[in-house]
Amino acid sequence: MHRSLLTIEEPRLFNFWSTVNSHGWSDLAPFLIDKDRQSIEVTLRLARHRLVSVRLSAPSKRIQAELRSSALLTVADKHQVGRIVRDFLRMDEDYRPFYAMVRGHPSYRWVIGKGAGRLMRAASVFEDVVKMICTTNCNWSLTKSMTNNLVNLLGEEWKGFRAFPTPEALAGVSEKFVRAEIRAGYRSPFLIEFAQRVASHKLDVESWRKVPLTSEELSKNLRSIKGVGEYAAGNLMRLLGHYDAMAFDSWVRAEFYKKHKNGRRVSDKTITKHYAEFAEWKGLFFWVDMTEDWFKKKLPF
Repeated sequence: MHRSLLTIEEPRLFNFWSTVNSHGWSDLAPFLIDKDRQSIEVTLRLARHRLVSVRLSAPSKRIQAELRSSALLTVADKHQVGRIVRDFLRMDEDYRPFYAMVRGHPSYRWVIGKGAGRLMRAASVFEDVVKMICTTNCNWSLTKSMTNNLVNLLGEEWKGFRAFPTPEALAGVSEKFVRAEIRAGYRSPFLIEFAQRVASHKLDVESWRKVPLTSEELSKNLRSIKGVGEYAAGNLMRLLGHYDAMAFDSWVRAEFYKKHKNGRRVSDKTITKHYAEFAEWKGLFFWVDMTEDWFKKKLPF
C-alpha cells in the first residue's frame, strides 16, 4: 500500500466541517465520517480504473488529504484527486452574492460565522441522483441501508475500501437482484433504467456540472429520470448550483411550521413566498434556515 499527502488551499468563507455536515450525504456510504477527528473518508475511482482512499481533514486553513493506493500515485493522479475533492466540497463556486444577501439580514448572519451554505455533494452526478432516489418516500435508516447495500454489493473493492458503483455495475444486474439484495423496493426498476441510460451514454448527467443550463432546462432533464419527482429534482438542483429550487418533504415542512408558524400547517406556496425576496438564492436560504439548529446546537449525523 502506498501512502501520500495532498494539501488543498481553502477559499474564503469556507468551513470544511460545516460543508461536510451540510446535509445527509456525509452519513451515506462510501463516505465514512469520524466526528472525533473531524475527518471524512471516501474511496474515489481515478482514470485507468485506479482506486484511491482519501481521508480529508482541515487542521488549519488548508485541507489535508491522506491518500492510500495500491500503486504510487502520479502527479496527474494527485491533481485528479484534488479536482474531485474541490468539486464535491463546492470549493470553486462563487457564493459572494449569497453571503452579500446574508449580511443584509440579521437573522441569517450566523451563516457567515459558521461558514454554512455550501452543500457537499457526491463525487459524481450519477451517485447524487441514485442516492436522491433512495431518499424518496422512506425514512433515513432505509436510505442508509439501500446505499450501504449498493456500495457493499456492487462497488469496486480494494483492501477493504469500496467505491460507489459505476453505472455499468448497476446497469448489469436484474431488477430481482436490486429488490432482493439492495432492498430498493419500487425504486428498483427506476435505478436500473437510470444506470442503463447513463452507461449507454444516452444520458450525460456529468455534463450538468459543467455546461450552463437554465433552471428550467435542468429541472426538465432531472424530471426525465424515472423516480425523480419534484422533491428529488429540487434537492438535486441545489447540488448542481441552482439555488432558486425549493424542495419539500415532511421534515422541512415540520421544521418550517415549528419555526415560523407556531406549529400551524401552511401550504408549500406559503413557504416559498416566505423566501421569495432571496430570488435565485431562495432555496439555499430555505435550507440554511431549516438547519440552523444543526450548526448552533448539535449536528444530527
